[in-house]
Amino acid sequence: MPIVFVPPLMRNLTDGAERVEVQGTTVRQAIAALEAQHPGFLARLCDGDELRPGMAVGIDGHLSNQGLRQKVQPTSEIHFLPAIGGG
Repeated sequence: MPIVFVPPLMRNLTDGAERVEVQGTTVRQAIAALEAQHPGFLARLCDGDELRPGMAVGIDGHLSNQGLRQKVQPTSEIHFLPAIGGG
């Protein structure tokens, strides 16, 4: 099953777990599975039918430009990368 690596600012949703195994063949399905296990992720990651502005997703070490439609494999590692502000 794909593994989602949980960003530090979202680990309060997983009781501190750094990674969570999920089912799915797309990022959208992985988020739905994550939401079923740990409610609150959908609102933090998505804005309607898209990833939230400033949120990127990396699959197996590569940033995706397909957002929620990006395919994942059973052995994929999924990273959600929030934008870092500052100046």
